Amino acid sequence: MIKVVVAGAVGKMGREVCKTVLDDPETELYGVVDMNEIGKDIGELLGRPAVGIHVSNLRQALSDGEAVVLVDFTHARVVMDNIRLAVKSGVHMVIGTTGLTEENMAEIKKLCADNDVNAIIAPNFAIGAVLMMKFAEMAARYMNRAEIIELHHDQKRDAPSGTAVQTAKLIAPKIKGPKVESEEILEGSLGGNYENVRVHSVRLPGLVAHQEVIFGGVGQALAIRHDSIDRTSFMPGVLMAVKAVSEYPGVTIGLDKIMDL
Repeated sequence: MIKVVVAGAVGKMGREVCKTVLDDPETELYGVVDMNEIGKDIGELLGRPAVGIHVSNLRQALSDGEAVVLVDFTHARVVMDNIRLAVKSGVHMVIGTTGLTEENMAEIKKLCADNDVNAIIAPNFAIGAVLMMKFAEMAARYMNRAEIIELHHDQKRDAPSGTAVQTAKLIAPKIKGPKVESEEILEGSLGGNYENVRVHSVRLPGLVAHQEVIFGGVGQALAIRHDSIDRTSFMPGVLMAVKAVSEYPGVTIGLDKIMDL
C-alpha cells in the first residue's frame, strides 16, 4: 500500500486526487494538506462519510515519516517550499503544479540527487494530452509552420499553460519554415512567441483544459487537438505516476517517460 499525502487537497484538482487515492486498492490517503479548511475531515469535504483524515499543514502530514509520495497541486508561489520539506522528509513527489522556472527545476534536480528522492513533474497528466504532444512532435518534422492555441478555465493563474510551453519546446527545434511577417495592429494579437512557434492563451468560464496545435504546410493544414472536459481525465495519469515514482531515480519530466513513448 502506497501512503500518499495530497497538497492542495481542497482545490478542484486536489479533491479529485483525494477521491482517486481513496478508491484505488493499492494506495492509501495518508494526509491532506491545504491552507483552507484546516481541521476538517476530507471525507466530508468530498461529500462522503468522514474518513478520519483531517486537513493539516504539510509539516504535520509528514511528521511521522510514514508517507511515501507527496502529490502537489498547489500554486507556484508555495510549491517550492513543499518540495524542500518533502525532500528533507525522504518523500517522493508527483508534481502537477505549473509555473516552475528553470531555476526551480535546477534546484529540484539538485535536491533530489542530494537526498536520494525521486520526482515526476508533468505539465499534463491526461493520457490523451500526452499523446497529443507526442503526435505534434512527430508532425513537426514534416510541416513548415505551427501555432498553439491553449484554452483553460478563467481561474487558471498562469499563461501560457505548462502543456503549451512543453509542446512548444518539443516542436520548435523541428519547425523549419519562415517566421511570421505580419504586423500587429492590436498588440498581442499574434500571441506569444517561443522561438518560431506562436502560442495563444484563452481563459473563459466553462472551459477545463484544451489545446490545439495547428500545422501549416504546402497546400495543406493539420490540426491536433485534445480536450479535457472533466478533471477526472487527469486521474489515471496521476495514479500511474504515484505508483511509478519510486522506480524512476531523480527527476522525470513528463508522463511520456513512464508511458514508454
